Amino acid sequence: MSGGHGLPVAIVVAYARGGVIGGDNRLLWRLRTDLKRFRALTLGKPMIMGRKTFQSIGKPLPGRETVVVTRDPAFRAEGVHVAGSVEAALAEASRLAARMGANEIVIAGGGDIYAQTLAIADRIHATEVHADIAGDAFFPSIDPSQFAQVTREEHPAGPDDEHAFAFVDFARRR
Repeated sequence: MSGGHGLPVAIVVAYARGGVIGGDNRLLWRLRTDLKRFRALTLGKPMIMGRKTFQSIGKPLPGRETVVVTRDPAFRAEGVHVAGSVEAALAEASRLAARMGANEIVIAGGGDIYAQTLAIADRIHATEVHADIAGDAFFPSIDPSQFAQVTREEHPAGPDDEHAFAFVDFARRR
């Protein structure tokens, strides 16, 4: 996979301890503060996600262009772009970004898509959920020789957030 698509690639992910990102094709926690951050990080940008992640959301998110990666050539969904590979999705997202005036491409999951794009990501916007939660989808571990933590912002649990969590941003070491 080449990073030669021009625009920076940013992974946006929330994971619990052990890298758990979901189970039964759904999120396993309720964090409204994180959903607001996700919206702020993705608005006006092309987002690449796998078919199962898209189906768990259920619809294209407003103010963004969604590129769904699937091996199913018959897959169609209203209002989204479909690509047969991560490479094809990156090419489509680059075209969309140019049209939208976006400054980066967002990788929005799930586990397989994260695993395929970690090697080309320039940034990771992570939400570390401070909880032990059983799941069946995982984020690969972040190699500190590849990524440096640039910011960490701790948040307590509260009425809108069922667990304490941290927003942690990583940048690729050059």
